[in-house]
Amino acid sequence: MQKFDVIIVGGGMVGLTTALAISKKSDLRIAIVDTQPLAEISAHHDVRVSAINRVSQQLFTNLDVWQDIESSRAQPYQHMHIWDKTGYGHIDFDLSDLSTREHNGQLGWIIENSIIRQALWKKAEHEANICFFTQEKLTNIAMGDSEVFASFSTQAPITAKLVIGADGANSWVRQQMKMALTFRDYDHHAIVATVKCPQGHQQTAWQVFLETGPLALLPLAEADSANGSLCSIVWSTSPEEAKRLIALSKGEFAKALTAASDGKLGNISLVSERFSHPLTMRYAQNFIKDRVVLVGDAAHTIHPLAGQGVNLGLLDAAAIAQTLTEPLNNEQGSVTSNNPQWLSPIHLKQYERWRKAEAGEMIAAMEAIKQTFTPQQAPVKFLRGIGMSIINQIKPVKNVMIKQALGFKSHLPELSKVID
Repeated sequence: MQKFDVIIVGGGMVGLTTALAISKKSDLRIAIVDTQPLAEISAHHDVRVSAINRVSQQLFTNLDVWQDIESSRAQPYQHMHIWDKTGYGHIDFDLSDLSTREHNGQLGWIIENSIIRQALWKKAEHEANICFFTQEKLTNIAMGDSEVFASFSTQAPITAKLVIGADGANSWVRQQMKMALTFRDYDHHAIVATVKCPQGHQQTAWQVFLETGPLALLPLAEADSANGSLCSIVWSTSPEEAKRLIALSKGEFAKALTAASDGKLGNISLVSERFSHPLTMRYAQNFIKDRVVLVGDAAHTIHPLAGQGVNLGLLDAAAIAQTLTEPLNNEQGSVTSNNPQWLSPIHLKQYERWRKAEAGEMIAAMEAIKQTFTPQQAPVKFLRGIGMSIINQIKPVKNVMIKQALGFKSHLPELSKVID
C-alpha cells in the first residue's frame, strides 16, 4: 500500500495547480488521481477556453508553467468593450486605466483549457514528489484515525493524511463525503463555439448584454495574432432560446450571432461545432470535512458572464497550498510529512473562511450583474444606460472595476501576488 501526504482527486487545471503549488513550497508526497487523458493539441482550437487574469498569470509564472502556456497558444487582449443591446450604455476598459505594474502589458489572456492542462500536467510529471494514478477512478474513501484510505476497484488502495477534492462541479468527493450543497439554476444555458470575425477581434474582449442574457466574443490566438479573426463565443441565454439557436443551420446561426453583436466584428461565420450546457450556481456549505478539502468547481460554480470562475478556483489552489505549508516555511524551511503542524485543523478552518467569503462575494456580484441586465421596463433600461455611461467617464470607478477583473484583492495568496 502506497502512502502519501496528500491525495488530489481531479487532474484538471485547478487540481494540477494545487499539486504544483504544494510541491513548490514543500516536500509533501502528493498523489493525483484522474482518468481523463490529456487532449491532443491540434490546429483546431478547443471550444472550451478560459479568461486568465493578471493574478492567475502571475501564479502560473511562479509555478514555472507560464512560458509553456504562452508559447503554445495564448491570446492576450488589451481592451474590453461592454455594451447594452437594448439601451445605449457602454463601458470601455483599456491599459491606460492601470499602472504598468498592474497590467504588465495586457488586461488578460484567452487560453484553451486543454493547453493550460497540458502545461501543468507535464510540469507535474517532472516533480519527484508527485505521483499520478490514471488507470482507475476511486471507488471509496474512508476515514481512519490518522489517515484517509482511498480505494480503487482492482488496484491496491492508497493512503494519505489529507484528500483534496478538485473533481469539478459534480464532485464525486463532495458526494462521497455527503457535504451539503446550496445550488440554484441560473435558468441559462451557455452555447460555446469558435467563430471567424472578418473585421478581426482587435485584441479586444467583447461582451453585449441581450434581453435573454450576455454574449461574449473572446479573441483566440493565431499565427498572425495582430490581425487575428478567430473568437470563442460564450452565449448565455434561456434554455428555450439555446435550443432554438443550436437547431439553426450554421448560416442562420452566424446571422443571429452577427445581429446580436450589432455587426461590430463584421459578418461572423461559424468554424466549429456548437455545444450547450446548463448554468448552475453551486456553493458547498462547508469546504472542509474531516480530512477532506474542496477546491475550485467542487466547492463553487458561478455564472460565466465575468469570466472569473477558473480564476476563483486557481486562487483556491494557491490558498490551500499556502495554508498547508506556511506554518513551517516561515521558521523551518521546507515542510516535511514528519512534522504534523502542516495539517492543523485551525489552519484548514482559516482556509475555509478565506475562500468561502470570497466565493460568496463573487456569487453575489454575478447575481447582481445578471439581475441588472434582465429584461426591464423602459425607464429602468434608460437609467441603466445612464449609469453605464457615467461609469465609463469616471476613471477612478473604472480603475476599481478593472482591478477586480484582473484579480487584485486585499488578501491574495503569496504565489499569486504581483511583485514590483
